[in-house]
Amino acid sequence: MDRNADILVIGGGMAGLAAARALHEGGARVIVIDKGRGPGGRMATRRVEVAGHQVSFDHGAQYFTARDPAFRAVVAGWEAAGVAARWPAAGEEAWVGTPGMNACLRAMAAGLEVRWGLRAEGVARVDARWQVTAGGESFAAPTLIVAIPAEQAAVLLAEPAPALAARAASVTSAPCWAVMALFAAPLPLGDTFRAEQGPIAWAARNGTKPGREGAETWVIHASPARTRALLDLPKDEVAKALLSDFFAVTGTDPVVPLHCDAHRWLYALPEPLAGEGAVFDAALRIGIAGDWLHSPRVEGAWLSGRRLAALAGDEARALPA
Repeated sequence: MDRNADILVIGGGMAGLAAARALHEGGARVIVIDKGRGPGGRMATRRVEVAGHQVSFDHGAQYFTARDPAFRAVVAGWEAAGVAARWPAAGEEAWVGTPGMNACLRAMAAGLEVRWGLRAEGVARVDARWQVTAGGESFAAPTLIVAIPAEQAAVLLAEPAPALAARAASVTSAPCWAVMALFAAPLPLGDTFRAEQGPIAWAARNGTKPGREGAETWVIHASPARTRALLDLPKDEVAKALLSDFFAVTGTDPVVPLHCDAHRWLYALPEPLAGEGAVFDAALRIGIAGDWLHSPRVEGAWLSGRRLAALAGDEARALPA
C-alpha cells in the first residue's frame, strides 16, 4: 500500500531538506526519502572509536559560506541554536556545523517526515500521481522533487522524465578521495592546507573546529586528478598513498597514525548548469534541485532547493484536497 503525501522528496541532503523545509512550512505534507542512515550527504560526519575514545571527522564538505541574504538569515538561526559557528582558520566567511557538519542538516530535518535508509529504486507516473518504490516500500504524491547528484538523477529519471534526465546527464562531477587520520600528537602544521596544484587539494585539522573534541584528527582531500588515478583502488591502499602525499607536499616528517581510513566521493565537485538554479515541469509536477543546478557549494544547494520549493509550492497548493 502506498504512503501518500502532497509532495515526495528524493534526497535528504542540503537541497532536498531546504525544499522540504520550505514546503512543510507552507502547509504541504512532505515525505523525504534518503538512502543514508541519517542527515549528512556531502555534509557528513564520521564518528569512530579508537582506544575507547570517540573521535569525529567531517570527511565531506569542510565548511560553508553564507552570502545570500536569505541564507545568511538561516545561518544566523543555526548559530543562535548552537548548531553552527564561525571557523576563522578557513577564512573570515567560513562556517561549520557544530559539533559536526551534519548538525545543520539535523536541525533542518527536525519535524519533517524523513525516511532514512531507503534508496529510491523506481519512479513511475501512475494516474496523475508519482509513485516511488524504495526499500520494499511504496510512496505516492502528485508532486515529486528529486534532489540527488546529477549522475544519479540521470539514471533514476531516464524513463519517467527523460527531459530532466537529459539535463542531469549533461553534468560532469569530479570525484574526491578523502582520508581521515588520527595522530597521537599535534603535527607541526597550521590548521588548514590548500593547494591549486599537486596531489592534495585540501587538508584540515578537524579537531580544532568549534565544538569538536580537540583530538589531532585530520581530513585530507585529494585533488581530482590524483583521485582519478586512485579511483578504483582499495581504500586501505588509497589512504596509505594519500597520507604519503600529504607528508611530502607539507614537508612534514611521516608519522604513523593511530587510525586511518578513506572514503570515496564519486560526485564531489559538479560543473553546474549555468543559470538553471532549479527546474520544475509544471505539466508533470516534477522538479530537480541540487548544487549542480546552481553552484558547487553548500549555499548553492540550499538556494537551489528553496528555488524549487517556490516553483513546486504553488502547484501543490492548487491541487484539489
